[in-house]
Amino acid sequence: MRPTNLDEVVGQQDLVGPGKIIRRMVQAKRLRSMILYGPPGIGKTSIASAIAGSTKYHLRILNAATDTKKDLQIVAEEGRMSGTVILLLDEIHRLDKTKQDFLLPHLESGRIILIGATTENPYINISPAIRSRTQIFALHPLSPDDIISALHRALTDKEKGLGQYPVVISDDTLGVLAHGAHGDLRTALNTLELAVLSTTPDPQDKQIHITDQVIVDSGARPPIAGDKNGDAHYDTISAFQKSIRGSDTDAALHYLAVLIASGDLPSIMRRLLVIAYEDVGLANMPAAARTVAAVQAADRLGLPEGRIPLANAVIELCLSPKSNSGMAAIDAALADVHAGKGQHIPDTLKDAHYQGAKDLGHGTDYKYPHAYPGDWVAQQYLPDDIKTAQYYTPKRNGKFETALAEQYARLRQAGPHGH
Repeated sequence: MRPTNLDEVVGQQDLVGPGKIIRRMVQAKRLRSMILYGPPGIGKTSIASAIAGSTKYHLRILNAATDTKKDLQIVAEEGRMSGTVILLLDEIHRLDKTKQDFLLPHLESGRIILIGATTENPYINISPAIRSRTQIFALHPLSPDDIISALHRALTDKEKGLGQYPVVISDDTLGVLAHGAHGDLRTALNTLELAVLSTTPDPQDKQIHITDQVIVDSGARPPIAGDKNGDAHYDTISAFQKSIRGSDTDAALHYLAVLIASGDLPSIMRRLLVIAYEDVGLANMPAAARTVAAVQAADRLGLPEGRIPLANAVIELCLSPKSNSGMAAIDAALADVHAGKGQHIPDTLKDAHYQGAKDLGHGTDYKYPHAYPGDWVAQQYLPDDIKTAQYYTPKRNGKFETALAEQYARLRQAGPHGH
């Protein structure tokens, strides 16, 4: 079911849809080397295949970790003979320096159009020499609707898919499969194929009936809360956060258990980090730090063992004092920025580390706080049009933020605009 042109690519329409960058490059015949990164099974190889099919260039697929420099030399020779060849290099973050040095001149000449595929952040894990010669595109997990569309296509395609089999499967059951794949189309297609090939046709109507249970037995994650359209998954995550925010420990543990049973560890970890900083925040900053440690431990352990640090974090967050003042403060500051306020930084704060800065009046009247008693001196930091703005409204639900609130009040009172 690998696509042969861009119209067959499932999802990623922000890159391959009409008028979007990859489609424009193909249509203009101005292909550039690129790096595609994102989770497994979301279309990195498919996009490379579609680009090759749309441009009629030869596509060669190698793995940066397991294939040798000799394999790269063969591709380079093919590029020299035919003019251009597209090389999909999987796990490009594992490309060693010898192979990289061999590739670079061929990328410069245009004989090889490199499409690197990686699950790792290329800004961290790929060398600057490769990065500077490539466009970097982030791919996203596919939506359940995207996956259902691809499954329908596989079920009706008699040449490349499962269209030659008399399969009977409801849209609800396809929804179970799509939501259980968590954005990974490869997993969904593999599960569907196993379900079809391992199910005996009904002796009466000679058709292959695929039920929810067959899909689950074939490896799909079971639906949570009995909801086949996936709404329950997002409802559970919402109830999970609201239970912690409302300090109901037992309810929060219940929804955590539902999410663990669904196997969706990434959603649990991400939501716990949000809760720690959004809902507990400055009322108990050590709890936020411990939540980060618990999430990292769960990530390393995986499930089922990861449930233990997750449970510890949930219990502490539930029983902790709550404060959303940090989120409210940055949202208030953002509102002013989006409204165009505060664009003129005071001259005293501007960079003065270059010749001529003083002639412009930059930094000349700046008072260095460490030169004053208590390492503090009253001076204006905000731009003139918002110089009296107050974004932070402290809460006093915990000892830590109560101390912050008192210090904040003292500094505002003693500051240049204090009363």
